[in-house]
Amino acid sequence: MQTDESERLYNKALKLMPGGVSSPVRAIDPYPFYVQRASDSRIWDVDGNLYIDYCMGYGPLILGHARPAVQTAVAEQLKLGWDYGTPIKAEIDLAERIQEDFPSMEMLRFVSTGTEATMSALRAARGFTGKDTFVKIEGSYHGAHDAVLVKPGSAAISTASSLGVPAAAVKNTVQVPFNDIEALSYALEKVDAACLMIEPVMGNIGPVLPEETYLADVRKVTEENETLLIFDEVITGFRLCIGGAQCLFGVTPDLTTLGKIVGGGFPIGVFGGKKEIMECVAPSGGVFNAGTFSGHPVSLVAGLATLNVLNEEGYRRVNGLGDLLRRMLVDLLAELDIRFVVQGIGTMFQVFFTDKPVRNYQDALACDVNRYNKLAAFMREEGIFLAPSQYETNFISLAHSNEDLEYTIRAYANAFERLYSLDVDTPGY
Repeated sequence: MQTDESERLYNKALKLMPGGVSSPVRAIDPYPFYVQRASDSRIWDVDGNLYIDYCMGYGPLILGHARPAVQTAVAEQLKLGWDYGTPIKAEIDLAERIQEDFPSMEMLRFVSTGTEATMSALRAARGFTGKDTFVKIEGSYHGAHDAVLVKPGSAAISTASSLGVPAAAVKNTVQVPFNDIEALSYALEKVDAACLMIEPVMGNIGPVLPEETYLADVRKVTEENETLLIFDEVITGFRLCIGGAQCLFGVTPDLTTLGKIVGGGFPIGVFGGKKEIMECVAPSGGVFNAGTFSGHPVSLVAGLATLNVLNEEGYRRVNGLGDLLRRMLVDLLAELDIRFVVQGIGTMFQVFFTDKPVRNYQDALACDVNRYNKLAAFMREEGIFLAPSQYETNFISLAHSNEDLEYTIRAYANAFERLYSLDVDTPGY
């Protein structure tokens, strides 16, 4: 595995950018590899190393890298210009497609990032209800705005809010554990909350699934307490199925946020929901929202091209690959007599270094992060790029093949052998 050029570039980047990167999750120890190109399920770095990619841009690339349909749509748009400062027809086309697949989004607004989408959805909920307090789930990640940076389950911040976030910015933020309906019910009885914002499947502490009736109970409790329910589906929207987690689990929120896949790999965010709430957003109402790049033409056409490729048959195939990989990992676990937990749903998966299922943030914090970091490093040496943090999710795309999965399992076996040879006196976990 060659790394000379990546190391040289990183040393140069350290002098130009904090930590040498544009996002903390990219700060891989001892330094990140620099990608030169990508195609389908593979990426090549500047040193000529090839990787099967399960990071997939942290979720947007459900079609794989450099999908021709997306390339063509973007190229055609670039011929026509790429930033107008006016509406374009593609806004309407993509909005209609989203509304068709997410009926709960009676009206919606395009923004530039998932962070903007969740920030704006929260503002709309507060503006509509006239309430300041909101509830979030411990370990949930809703972007980088101040109000949600309390115990976010990101790779960069695992236990506390960021420096620079004033106490006043989070004084109206209440947290409860995931999969604990009693704690939520108690909190909503104690505070008059504008909304609950929740990832229906937690994605930034690795994939953590809702227990059987949890989301239905969440919907019931929020309605009983006159609290709006916001589903943050920036990760799960168009990832689990065409209608996202709300379709899969049969629970309808008041507001929804989308991102990642809906932009086809280009920057985008979307928030939307009930008409009476969204009509509070400017210019229809008094809840301010604006952005120079909101509804950006390139992101819109890339998103449309991506959604036009997705269909039920494609989801069956790609979710089947996810089921297969998780089964193969569990079988490998049994064969090697190593205790770890495999979790995921659809195309999402992660290996947790713990001996019990991860059902909330506290369970995730109990995992052996150092052991995962070593595993991810060994896997890169085997030609597999996993999300570099224990607190992230890995993704499968339509471009992955059965052969990719078989190679990946062999790589996992080699990596686990190396990992546990480091502490031969401690068999198993």
